[in-house]
Amino acid sequence: MRKVILPNLKSLLMFENKKILITGGTGSLGTALTTRLLTTDVDTIRIFSRDELKQSQMESHFNDERLRFLIGDVRDKERLEKAVEDINIVIHTAALKQVPVIEYNPFEAIKTNVQGSQNLVEACLKKDVEFALAIGTDKAVSPFNTYGATKLLMERLFVSANYYKGEHKTKFACVRYGNVLGSRGSIIPKFIDQIISGKKITITDPNMTRFNITLDQALDLIFRVIKNAVGGDVHIPKLDAFKVGDVKDVLLDLMGCKNEEERIPVRIGEKFHEILINEHEIRNTYENQDNDYVIYENQLNPNLTETIPNAKKTTFTTEYSSDKVKTTPKEELKQIFIEQNLIPKKF
Repeated sequence: MRKVILPNLKSLLMFENKKILITGGTGSLGTALTTRLLTTDVDTIRIFSRDELKQSQMESHFNDERLRFLIGDVRDKERLEKAVEDINIVIHTAALKQVPVIEYNPFEAIKTNVQGSQNLVEACLKKDVEFALAIGTDKAVSPFNTYGATKLLMERLFVSANYYKGEHKTKFACVRYGNVLGSRGSIIPKFIDQIISGKKITITDPNMTRFNITLDQALDLIFRVIKNAVGGDVHIPKLDAFKVGDVKDVLLDLMGCKNEEERIPVRIGEKFHEILINEHEIRNTYENQDNDYVIYENQLNPNLTETIPNAKKTTFTTEYSSDKVKTTPKEELKQIFIEQNLIPKKF
């Protein structure tokens, strides 16, 4: 498992007296970002989301005067313009994400993930926000489902905004990674629910692989990119992977259960292995001083080594996929699950 690069004092100081907006801020990532940002000298954190109940719960939980809550939808450009007023940094996490649901409601995903993202880009430019970061996904790489296609377009909107922004100062960048361990909609909570209810554990294929990223690793990446992005860059962490069948075995072991396994057909939009960089992006992929991959296509800055400190061309020659990296052993997976508090307490 790759060693986590924890934020140092310098990276925490970059938020001093800053005003930050988190779209979709009541989600699991938004809540985790808020938790970490409140350990800094940030001036204000604005939480922008549609869910008034979660906003109320979040306000009660944190009880911090630096938090502000705004009800709104990224589809509403006028509301976004008000939300980014006097903001320094925007972290864009708002999206429709459930792959099967989106396949039956594709245009709703387009309105939120694509049009909503463009609304945010235009609002940031209009209000001269310093920096805007979009949270991407492996599904955007060589997409063959609607969710992935909309997230690819989100990336392209953020990257291309750096080319036509004119005199505006805003820098736009993206991060890209897979499902965070234990996040809503991922396989771990699904398997845990099936185990607790005594049902068979449904698996497409035990040899399917997924990139292994914890919530802390995702937060570390976001902080590094906010600190180091140059604009127009897409940042991807170096990660290990796991087999879906190993996850099932480890969960059964930790929970002391013996549920049977049931094979099911491939779900709509499901890939056998995750891909974070495809073969066409490799030629524009570099490794930076933080040992992350950076896809950088800005032809206006050809001298990349000066633009991004210590950048070097990646040694990858084919796609960066979860079947081409180290597979995390079961014992290591077990330790990760325990450290990340993924197992219900009664077990």
